[in-house]
Amino acid sequence: MQELRDEPIASHTTMRVGGPAARMVVVETSDELVDAVREVDDAEEPLLVMGGGSNVVVADAGFPGTVVKVATRGVRVDSEDMCGGANVTVAAGEDWEGLVALAVEEGWSGIEALSGIPGSTGATPVQNVGAYGQEVAQTIARVRVWDRVDQQVRTMTPLDCHFTYRHSIFKSTDRYVVLEVMFQLVLGTLSQPVRYADLAAALGVEVGDRVPLAGVREAVLELRRRRGMVLDEPDHDTWSCGSFFTNPILSAADFAALQRRVADRLGEGAPVPPRFADADGTVKTSAAWLIERAGFGKGFGMPGPAALSTKHTLAVTNRGGATASQVADLARRVRDGVSDAFGITLVNEPVLVGHRL
Repeated sequence: MQELRDEPIASHTTMRVGGPAARMVVVETSDELVDAVREVDDAEEPLLVMGGGSNVVVADAGFPGTVVKVATRGVRVDSEDMCGGANVTVAAGEDWEGLVALAVEEGWSGIEALSGIPGSTGATPVQNVGAYGQEVAQTIARVRVWDRVDQQVRTMTPLDCHFTYRHSIFKSTDRYVVLEVMFQLVLGTLSQPVRYADLAAALGVEVGDRVPLAGVREAVLELRRRRGMVLDEPDHDTWSCGSFFTNPILSAADFAALQRRVADRLGEGAPVPPRFADADGTVKTSAAWLIERAGFGKGFGMPGPAALSTKHTLAVTNRGGATASQVADLARRVRDGVSDAFGITLVNEPVLVGHRL
């Protein structure tokens, strides 16, 4: 366990913003993680648990308590057979991209479309991370957590986790600290059915087809690189939290109202907003589409220091030297602009600590 004082949080995040942590503790085992959290709770001090820092924007004032940086490691194959698949338990601090690469190499199918996503494995159930037609809720068998209220280790099933679109019980409360995640993956060299149209087009297959795991991974990485969504130190389009806003999920009536607002704003022959209907009657539409039609194109805000990515309007980026408040100001301007134009309030995907939009 390593203890640091006045440690710049910016250097531990993909956005590269955020003031100092009064105290940072870097833990390397699950026992150290539990001990560090218990110590802070017993002292009744503020606590922030961080993994890869890919989904958090901490205020410029920093964090006045203890930041527990999760650097735990370990990938354990609990069982592996054609009937039950591969049951793999992964420490919270394991790099997610490294895990996906390992899964493709080992012939574990189910997370291949989640290639290139930065951050730690323990953060994936919190956000119910998803992309290109897959989300981790589809493969998570259980999550082992530290319960800060009951002061005990608990094992939570997917039902306990309350997974929904980009959300879970872990995002709505700080009661639980993820220690390990167990995935149940399918054995084989082929991917799960390709569910995302853009990915299918990139692969030259039909939606629903299955293709070699490595092919899906490479296609996803290429699609993400084009959008500036694969970390690359020299490329400031990747100095971000990925997608800053989630795609809105609307009732049928609200989507009809959106269509009317679009027609009123854009005039005769206005395009129809993207529409992805669900079985429950709700409709998902595209946040990026709304942002662009509200007048915020790629690179809006350039030269910065905070600006939208030049490759994808969903990413708020640090062009170099941006502060957390400048990032939040830009995100707020985009959110409010979309609300004014279309009556839809976008919801931020990263967690804001010490400030808000």
